[in-house]
Amino acid sequence: MSVTIKDIAKQLGISHTTVSRALNNSPLIREETKQKVQKMAKKMGYSPNYSAKALVNARSYNIGLFFSSIVHGTSPDFFHEIIKCVSSEIEDQYNLVVHGIDVFFQELHPHHFDGIILVSQSEKDDDFIRSALEKKIPIVVINRKVENLQVTNIISDDEEGVRLGVEYLIVKGHRNIGMIEGKESFESSVERKKGFTKALIKHGLCVRPEWCISGDYSAMSGYKGMKKLVQQKLRPTAVFCANDEMAFGAMKALAQLGISVPLDISLLGFDGSLFATYSTPALSTIRKPIDEMSKTAVQYLKRLIKGEMNGQVIYRKTKLIKGETIGIPDRDHS
Repeated sequence: MSVTIKDIAKQLGISHTTVSRALNNSPLIREETKQKVQKMAKKMGYSPNYSAKALVNARSYNIGLFFSSIVHGTSPDFFHEIIKCVSSEIEDQYNLVVHGIDVFFQELHPHHFDGIILVSQSEKDDDFIRSALEKKIPIVVINRKVENLQVTNIISDDEEGVRLGVEYLIVKGHRNIGMIEGKESFESSVERKKGFTKALIKHGLCVRPEWCISGDYSAMSGYKGMKKLVQQKLRPTAVFCANDEMAFGAMKALAQLGISVPLDISLLGFDGSLFATYSTPALSTIRKPIDEMSKTAVQYLKRLIKGEMNGQVIYRKTKLIKGETIGIPDRDHS
């Protein structure tokens, strides 16, 4: 049988009204009492009845976490990390409801969600954002800068991160650098290609079209892309993969062909996947600050729910993780 507010009140010898107010962070209750109530609630395994609260307060107590797509182009590691971080930040204040825009066939209604966090990859998501704004559902967008809409954005500087990562390859002596690109319709793919191109141009190096292979953020596209690269008469000494999952696929292709990483070809990924540390060799990657972006998104969404203004753009920096897949190129082949 589930623990109720009355059970907590009985244990503490106070009224159930006081317990209810304490759990809802009412300013009418002293901080000392709130802490005592919250400690007892945790000890007894109390979990809020959101349906009952929704009926009383005319709120859903649901936070919607939407992705452009769950099925197409969203890597499992990226998907899992965002859900974990958002869930941790909202704690037990809300229910977390996860959807992909491409498979969400319902019309948005304010009574469905108190607020929405959208992990956006494409301008195609703008109609969804407009719908939320028109219906006055607080919404924060992460992963993509949204133009011409008054919406709060939490984004990482992918272009700058890739530029610095590719410049590190150049510093290590690489002049022949290829790329396995991300999903064509995603803005993250565009930003990462920009960073790659800018780094090469800055150092007077050619962007060779035959070394820029299309991918779709899946491990298989990285695997196939790397096979295309190494079949060429002149092949790059280093390859930047637009996400870690493609880098893992590329690494497998090289292993099957007996090509050593990093002795023969150096590899650089993007995302900072947990698995990058445990691959053999450990993948060098550009870490996207997913945890910071997710936590910041929840913090700003809570402010919007309370009525604060929308429309800020907040950047979070990437970080180069120098694993074991970047070496010095063989001068005889570079």
